[in-house]
Amino acid sequence: MSGGDAWRGNIRARLYERVRALGFDSLTAFANARPAVPLYALADELGKDDVAAVQVLSGLLHEAEQRKQVTRLVRDVFVRELSERFPNGWPEVLDDAIRGEVALALGAWSAYTPDTHKERVRQARAALRLSPPPVGWRPLGPDDELLRTLLPDDEA
Repeated sequence: MSGGDAWRGNIRARLYERVRALGFDSLTAFANARPAVPLYALADELGKDDVAAVQVLSGLLHEAEQRKQVTRLVRDVFVRELSERFPNGWPEVLDDAIRGEVALALGAWSAYTPDTHKERVRQARAALRLSPPPVGWRPLGPDDELLRTLLPDDEA
């Protein structure tokens, strides 16, 4: 994204206009059709020059809150962060450089997590560090069995 065009005009209207033009009725449907695609890539697809990843995330969070599916969105964001840093799945060797990449992925996940779920994500991160997933583990969506174990749904 270049310049400040992403912050001009009615952001939400622009996002929904773009997803409807692509044949979707919501940002969630658009994102679900692109599992494990990083948020910045979703934003680029909606408008390389005038849509930011944080705007896509905000819209997805708004929809998740309405649908009472915030935990599912939190898992989805983890999948997107992990696929960005480790497209071939969980690494075999955890040397210092790879540990740094894992920390960056987990840190971004935490940063993108709403306050209501921060403690649960902190616990899930600790569980992943204590007992790393199998080598090559690559969740393809928020309904991955291991992710649902780490961060089960709790919304009513």
